[in-house]
Amino acid sequence: MKFNALILAPISGLALAAAAHAQDAAPAAAPTAPPVAAEAPAAATTAVLQQGLQPTAPADGCELHLWPAERMTSQTSGLLGPGLLSSAINGKRDSSNQALMASALDSPSQLNALTALDLRTLLARTPGTTIVLHETPLERHTMNKIKTRRSDSSAKCYSELIVADVFYQKAMMYGRSLRTLFMLRDFGNDQKIDKEYKAWGGNGLKLFPPKEGDDAIAALDELVSVFKGNFDEYARNARKSLAGPAKR
Repeated sequence: MKFNALILAPISGLALAAAAHAQDAAPAAAPTAPPVAAEAPAAATTAVLQQGLQPTAPADGCELHLWPAERMTSQTSGLLGPGLLSSAINGKRDSSNQALMASALDSPSQLNALTALDLRTLLARTPGTTIVLHETPLERHTMNKIKTRRSDSSAKCYSELIVADVFYQKAMMYGRSLRTLFMLRDFGNDQKIDKEYKAWGGNGLKLFPPKEGDDAIAALDELVSVFKGNFDEYARNARKSLAGPAKR
């Protein structure tokens, strides 16, 4: 114990001198091996990277499940308006637009865009709501037919946000726009829908689709930005519509 106490005690002047002498007399230390580079930290999970997935309170048992849209539609019409002739004239352009839309707004990109927003506040969810992502889109023809939960979750507080359609339109009268169809369904502690709100959000475009020589990246980024704006518009209306009592 005394030895330990000496080691921990402040070193006196005599002890410092002795230590210096011992250091001078000691043989040169062998060169140490270079430090091993620390391993790069594991890539952060999607949940960590996405702000919207971070709850502001401990989980409270509520769940919000998200599904992206599979269907991308482009409709370009001129003076004659939409129709068979317009489709024949603009079919190639619309096919190109759909490919660009699918690139900018594929399933992961839609989920990333939505979870970058404060979904709990925008949709009036509890602060402790757990957000669950489903990367595989639902089949479009089943969205209105199936009235039960689309996941196997048994959470007592459960809701679903489904992106149904992503629709680009260029019309002679209204210009270019991106419209998105969303569906929010609230369930009780069972398989029956308590509340449901389905509606479009839509905003104008300035850069998409890019022409030859344009900045294609900026045009695709605009799609993502307008997609978020469409949801913000939808969410404002959804909060008002769902504010009333549940209808069983």
